[in-house]
Amino acid sequence: MAAVTRAVDVQPAQAGPARRRRAPELRLGPGRTVRTVIWVVLGLFFLIPLLSMVEFTLRGPKPGVYTLDRWVAVFSGETTRYDRVYQGLGNSLVLAAVTVAIVLLVLLPTIVLVELRFPKLRRLLEGVCLLPIMIPAIVMVVGLAPTYAVVTEVFGSGAWTLAFAYGITVLPYAYRAIQSNVAGVDMVTLSEAARSLGAGWWTVFWRVLVPNLRRGILAASALSVAVVLGEFTIASLLSRVNLQTSLLLVSQSDPFVAVIFALLALVFAFVLLVAVDRLVSVRRRRTAKG
Repeated sequence: MAAVTRAVDVQPAQAGPARRRRAPELRLGPGRTVRTVIWVVLGLFFLIPLLSMVEFTLRGPKPGVYTLDRWVAVFSGETTRYDRVYQGLGNSLVLAAVTVAIVLLVLLPTIVLVELRFPKLRRLLEGVCLLPIMIPAIVMVVGLAPTYAVVTEVFGSGAWTLAFAYGITVLPYAYRAIQSNVAGVDMVTLSEAARSLGAGWWTVFWRVLVPNLRRGILAASALSVAVVLGEFTIASLLSRVNLQTSLLLVSQSDPFVAVIFALLALVFAFVLLVAVDRLVSVRRRRTAKG
């Protein structure tokens, strides 16, 4: 009996170290070296074209000579050669503001309404919003041309009327940005809690839901601005002047200045996206601390 008791006492002691041994953890994804190589390759992929554009705009009349005269001429405003570009830039900024307003006024309440009242229509709304990304711009223009004949009679032929077409173009990007934020917010619980405290639907939407969807709204606005600033096909085929069509006209006489404005547009879009990301990150940290 003593031997049996000893054997029983020894077995847990021997099994203890075996139980403490853990299986090696599997790390999914690339290692640190591979991640560094990927970031370097991606950085070079984006930086080399930008640096090449900068080098092209600095070329002087003689090989190997660089000058800032073209950049000074663009920002000094002493010449009227670039008035067409300034006009296109102003039209594009107005178009960006009007497009963002149209998209947010139409898309945001629709998403909220479907999420709260008609969840079965969520797939249908997603399909409708993502459809424009599968239609080429030139095909879309063929369908919009008769519509814009009526738009011209009602609203005139101003460049800002392109915002109606651009609202369709940016719809997939804006929808994805807002919907990703909606998926992380329990909108039904928030709205029911606000309604139980006596809030009306407008108060629920404006003071409860919109602050929680601010991240998606900012991302949708930034993406819409970036898409509008880079759009060319619709404006060209509908005979409207925006930044890209004016750059094409200027490039025929002065390609250096066209590249300068294209570079500035890229930098502006990049800074805008980074600013929105930083703003959202700061708000997220404040929310986590609070």
